[in-house]
Amino acid sequence: MRYLTDRKRAVGKGASGTGTEHHWAMQVSAVGLALLMPVWLYVFGSALGGTQAEVVATFSRPFPAILTALLLVAGMKHFASGAQMMIEDYAQGTARKVAVILVTCLAWVVAATGLFALARMAL
Repeated sequence: MRYLTDRKRAVGKGASGTGTEHHWAMQVSAVGLALLMPVWLYVFGSALGGTQAEVVATFSRPFPAILTALLLVAGMKHFASGAQMMIEDYAQGTARKVAVILVTCLAWVVAATGLFALARMAL
């Protein structure tokens, strides 16, 4: 005879089974963004107010281009995860599924558009 206590059945499950991993992923991306953002603001601030040729010249160098791409991808991934968490907390049923799909698509579209514009400047 096998006897499982309530605690033994619940260990490692959590509310949805993946809440801890989602929380840690959000924490890691937040720290990464906190480290990238000041450096990017300095790079962006130095290009701000320049002519179009000066801005293109700034972002066609490898360091500003790679930094901007990293910030864009990490920021949109963080946005999509955070918005999904908020939607899952407050929406229900089909509206939840549609909203999560729309937010994820929006994040991917913004990231793709930004990377395309960056590639056009860098090349």
